[in-house]
Amino acid sequence: MNKQEKIVTMFDEIASTYDVANRVLSFGVDKSWRKDACDKTYAYYNQKSIDLILDVACGTGDMCEYWDKRAKKLEMTIDKIIGADPSVGMLEKAKEKNLNAEFVVAEAKSLPFETDSVDILSISYGLRNVMDRSEGLGEFYRVLKPGGLLVILEFTKLQKASIASRVRDFYMKKILPIVGGFLSKNKEAYSYLPNSIEGFLTKEKLISELEEIGFEMKEAKGYSMDISTLFIAQK
Repeated sequence: MNKQEKIVTMFDEIASTYDVANRVLSFGVDKSWRKDACDKTYAYYNQKSIDLILDVACGTGDMCEYWDKRAKKLEMTIDKIIGADPSVGMLEKAKEKNLNAEFVVAEAKSLPFETDSVDILSISYGLRNVMDRSEGLGEFYRVLKPGGLLVILEFTKLQKASIASRVRDFYMKKILPIVGGFLSKNKEAYSYLPNSIEGFLTKEKLISELEEIGFEMKEAKGYSMDISTLFIAQK
């Protein structure tokens, strides 16, 4: 079993407690990050009617739900929202929510969508779990329509040590594995999270990778003392 397969298996194992653990561990603040990401993206896209929004590494469907809710709030119409994830366990939990979305089993590096077919593609807190990141980003570019938007929410590695970074690191490395492990009965999965952030990119490096593929950056915004970062880029 390779590293990517191990990550998928891990998410299968924690699927049943994933939503509860996420809300507790983020104190619910991730909701405001997701909401703001949707609103900013819709403002940049500036269309009242959208054909297809694709959420990659969709997990239990959180972002699919926010795309739908915020569109209704802004009186926009979306023909179709699709969530894609390689974890069958996560998708089963997503389907239980009866969201206004369809779900498919798929990896980021191999999306079953035609070239130039997606208006908006999002990936929230899942990019660092994509082992073949350059392939994944290239695939995102392929399926997006010209002018389409890529939306990334992620925990990025902080370039300089600060009080905020020390607080975040303490929480991630000491508190999160204990609380997440208790809620999910899988401490290993919640020990993986801080390690995956430490081994991930800085904001600046991810911007560089996106631009190398051909994306034009529209915005890179940190939330809550840069605990989380929003990236919006256009094909």
